[in-house]
Order: sequence, then structure tokens, then C-alpha cells
Amino acid sequence: MENSELSPASVPKPKLTLATKLAYGAGDLGAGLTSNLLAFSFLIFLTNVAGLEPITAGTVLLIGKIWDGVNDPIVGMLSDRTRTRWGRRYPWIFLTGVPFGIAFFFNWIVPGFATTPAAKFWYYVLISVAFQIFFTTTNLPYSVLTAEMTQDYDERTELTSFRLAFSLTGAVLILAVGLGVSEVVSDPARQYQVLGALGGLISIGAIYWCVLGTYRHTQQQAKYRGRSLNEQADIDETPFWQQLKIVFSNRPFLFVVGIYLFSWLALQITATIIPYYVTFWMGGDNYFLAALLVQGTAIVMMFFCSLLSKRIGKKGLYFLGSGVWIGVQLALFFLQPGQLGVMYGLCLLASFGVATAYIVPWSILPDVIELDELNTGCRREGAFYAFMTLLQKGGLAVGIFFVSVALETSGFEKDAVLQPDSALWAIRFFMGPVPLVLLICGMILAFFYPITKEVHAEILLKLAERRME
Repeated sequence: MENSELSPASVPKPKLTLATKLAYGAGDLGAGLTSNLLAFSFLIFLTNVAGLEPITAGTVLLIGKIWDGVNDPIVGMLSDRTRTRWGRRYPWIFLTGVPFGIAFFFNWIVPGFATTPAAKFWYYVLISVAFQIFFTTTNLPYSVLTAEMTQDYDERTELTSFRLAFSLTGAVLILAVGLGVSEVVSDPARQYQVLGALGGLISIGAIYWCVLGTYRHTQQQAKYRGRSLNEQADIDETPFWQQLKIVFSNRPFLFVVGIYLFSWLALQITATIIPYYVTFWMGGDNYFLAALLVQGTAIVMMFFCSLLSKRIGKKGLYFLGSGVWIGVQLALFFLQPGQLGVMYGLCLLASFGVATAYIVPWSILPDVIELDELNTGCRREGAFYAFMTLLQKGGLAVGIFFVSVALETSGFEKDAVLQPDSALWAIRFFMGPVPLVLLICGMILAFFYPITKEVHAEILLKLAERRME
């Protein structure tokens, strides 16, 4: 069908129904679930269950994240250039959903054939790389759907809220399951196997719910824009290094990357250190409860943030949430052993800041993509999402590796209940001052971010005028 037959004048604007929003959000449930269990538990699993030294375990995480970052732009550009009757994104999501769930399960196996530390190390490296490949081939094309499902500024914030609410639901679900499994199953190795199996199955089901529930709307939206689903804009055949130059010449994109990088680095470092903080500093029995309180409440906060952003703007929301979060991290640093009630209260308070870190960067990224389309005439959703996550994952890899190095050099003993003062200080340092500094850096970048709601409306108007020519 020719583009002239698919004009906005002849095709009604498709309604973004609740069922479509729910299905779209479900696509991130598996990503949130798997990422959260890995963030909170993989380092302590590798050190205290698989028996690796902290720096060796940190190297596994470093290699996996670096590969994930390298993998992202490749998949992003390939998905931009994919041409099938089902479009550019859906074949990737559909074909790799099952391998994604299976690879996740194998992260949590202590292999009987790996009898030496070196063999265990390489097993976990290979499994981590395989998992990151399938994570990218499902989640990156899915992430790009935000820009293809609607052009409306507020609808994108709403879709992002649904997406990230499901992401947090997955994150909370696996923590709740972990809390229950830890009460029923006494063997730590068996606990993680059960969690890995359940997490993989849930993730697979959610991915296919998303595909089946959003495909028709995305197809209708493409027709409304005057294009086919397979080619919503001119396919970009620009070589990799030239795309890299174009993407990073987009100044607002650099702000988005920085805001996301600092916010998520603060979140992931906190998530990585929480099991050690609760267990060895606070004297708690189960770190799953603290993690559950933070992210469980953040689901409710997600929708509150969506409403609040309409009143104070995305920038104002980010300032408010980050300010609250900074206060919480500072209080956690000064908290004393045994003050578990206060700690749980601070976890609840932190959920507001966590919600803003989820929602703000992802809701402003599509605006940057449209600025690029206005400037270049091409849509590079896959490239922008890929390069954003490349830098984010590279930063996270380095940050988590620093945590493992700090544990190793501070004298952390993986088989000991009581840790030396130097190890306890390192744990508290990564719980308080490090996230605090990162959040302040994110706030500085948010202050100077240039695309407001009015600027975005002008970009859309110019794009509409160009398409009418």
C-alpha cells in the first residue's frame, strides 16, 4: 500500500485503550524481574553460594555488562533496518522471548561439572553473556515501541508509567517470591534455582502478552502517521560510526544519557550493596524485605509521579524525587545496627525517588528522537535507545565492579558472619555518600535539559508540516 493511501486525513487516530496500555506495560515485567534479582542477588549469590571471591564475582558482572553494552547498538541498528510483514520490532521480541527466560534460569545454577574456581568463573561469564544477548534482543526492540505507539507528549508519559509500573511489579514480584521461598526452602543454592525457574517462566509469558496485545494498535498508529508498520519513517542505512557521530551530536540526548546514567548508577549500586548492608551492618535476617518495601511502594508512586509531572513538569518531578532520595541515602549512612524499624521506614520513603528515576529519563527520550528526525529526516529509535543503554550499562558495570573491589580490598570475608570494621565501612560508604554524589550530578544535568513541553510541541508541528509537503 502506498503512503498516499495511509494519510492521517483518511485514517482515524487510534485510541490508546487500557487493554493496550496494560499489554504494553507487560512487556517490561520480565526485564524488571530479571534485572532486579540480578541487581540485588547475583553478586552475593556468586560470593556466598557459588563460592567465588568478591573481585572474581565482580569481574563476571563486569564482563557481562560490557558485552551487553556492546551488544545493544548492534541489535538497535539491526532492528531499525529489519523489514518484515510484521514490522521492524516484533519479530525480534517474538523469536527470542523463550531463549531469554531459559538463559536467565541458568544464571542461578551452581554447575556440578565446574569443580575449580576458574571453571566456575568461565561458566558464569558464558551464561551472563548469553543472557545479555537475549535480554537485548527482546527488551531493546520492545523499548522502542514507545515512540511508535504514540506521538502525544502526555500519552508517552502515561505509557512510560505503565511500562515502568510493570517493570517494578516484576521487580517486586520476584522479591516477594524470594521472601517466600527463603522461608520454605532452607538450602540457599536451591532457593536461587527456584527463583530462577519461576522468574524465567513469568518473563516468557509477559513478553508474549505484550506482543499479542499491542501489535494491532502499533499497526493502526503507523497507518495514521501515513506509513506502513514496516517503515514508519525512512530506514536509516548510515554506517555505524557515522550513526554514532550523529547520535552524540544531538545535545539534548547527551543530557538524557547523563540523567539516566547517574540515576540508575545510584539505584544499582544501592541495590547491589543492600544485601550486604542489611545482613552484615544492620543485623537483619532477610534482605528481600528491605528491597521489597522500596520497590513495592514505588509501583504506587509511579502513577502519582505521572499525575504530578503534569502539574510541575518532568524536570520539577525529577528535582523533587531526587531531593527526597538524597535525604534517605544520607540517613541510611548514619543508621546504627539494630535500627531495623527506621531502616524499613526509610525504604518506604526512598520509593518516591526510585519512581522518578524510572519514569523521567524514559519519558523524555522519545522527544529527543523526534528532534533528530526533524534535523535529519530519519527515525533512529533503535540507535538512540541502544546508545543510551550502552553507556548506562557500561557505567553500571564499572560501578558494580568498584563495589566488588571495595569489598575485596576492605577485607570482606565471604564465609564469615561478623565482618571487620574496614569491610563494614566500605559497605556503608557505598550505601550513603556514593549514591548521594551521583544523584546530585543527575539533578545538575536535569536543570539544563533544553526540551520543554512547548519545545516538543513545536517539533511535532514542524514534523507534521513536513509530512504534508
